[in-house]
Amino acid sequence: MTDNLGELTAAGVAVWLDDLSRVRLSSGGLDQLRREKHVAGVTTNPTIFAKALSDADEYNWQLRDLATRGVEVEEAVRMLTTYDVRWACDVMRPSYDGSAGVDGRVSIEVDPGVAHDADKTVAEAKALWWLVDRPNLFIKIPATEEGLSAITDTLAEGISVNVTLIFGLDRYSAVMEAFLAGLEQAKANGHDLSTIGSVASFFVSRVDAEVDKRLEKVGSEQAKSLRGKAAVANAQLAYERYGEVFSSDRWKALADAGAHPQRPLWASTSTKNPDYRDVIYVEELVAPGTVNTMPEPVIHAYADHGETRGDTITGSYDAARKVFADLESVGVDLADVIATLEREGVEKFEASWQELLDGVRKSLTAAASGKGSPNKAAKGNAKAAEKAGNA
Repeated sequence: MTDNLGELTAAGVAVWLDDLSRVRLSSGGLDQLRREKHVAGVTTNPTIFAKALSDADEYNWQLRDLATRGVEVEEAVRMLTTYDVRWACDVMRPSYDGSAGVDGRVSIEVDPGVAHDADKTVAEAKALWWLVDRPNLFIKIPATEEGLSAITDTLAEGISVNVTLIFGLDRYSAVMEAFLAGLEQAKANGHDLSTIGSVASFFVSRVDAEVDKRLEKVGSEQAKSLRGKAAVANAQLAYERYGEVFSSDRWKALADAGAHPQRPLWASTSTKNPDYRDVIYVEELVAPGTVNTMPEPVIHAYADHGETRGDTITGSYDAARKVFADLESVGVDLADVIATLEREGVEKFEASWQELLDGVRKSLTAAASGKGSPNKAAKGNAKAAEKAGNA
């Protein structure tokens, strides 16, 4: 029987799971995915935690304890989420050890409400790093303009970072610059660079969703023929920039000091348009040194019928640039597309975080009253957060 996920891994793509819950941990489901489906890392976000909290009684004992102690809602969220992430880090530790610290990583996000405050972002990152206290943790920091300096300063502290919410090529280049500067400062601060990891989460399907909407509005046959092409082209050109940066002399000096490259991570890889192949954002983005974080249904879909055709990115750059030129020719303003996605991305993250806070607040109130199941109080908020869309 063909091991499609094994072939994907052999092609240089690390398979990560974009989901986490206490049920998945307590049932052994995450460890099973690690052992049987080549899952080598985990990403989380507020929407995932809001849904997890509403779906399982496993949180009730902790919610009751937190309510008894009178813990504020923000601190309760930290306690609930870091508990799960710490557990997941332990489950993924064999992947971390087996890959010399490259894989086996689990991500937890800073409060998106501080995305435009660099100092608060760094302080939050340090607090989460201390709370989880596992070497295979990633702190997720949004790639806002203010986030760039926070990325550098966090890495300089020896803290591993997952840079999230990257949509455009110029911002991606700025993220790689922030990474290099952070490692240079970390080295100057005496940190062991071999222990510091990073990925740059480049969002995929949302690009097609926004561009396709604009192509439909244009309405011409030429415009319609370009649907479903922008996201892959955008990611392919991002990988071209990755290759340029991580073959530079500046990078080689860091590599000689033990540093690992900041891998491109393809995020938002579930297909939003049912007319598209359900594994398109996996099959079309295969290249060495990349990560693809997928919801579990996409992992199973690829295991069932995904096709690994070797490197589908390198050598595609001219074709990708032609897609960009064709989009501009029919009136799609790509700069505006990226600006819109960046703005909406932060707004959606903030909305999801607020829904998580509201859900935990209701759960704490229910726990304090002693009436009913605390986690059930969060169900409405979890559904609202899921609708906001964080994947």
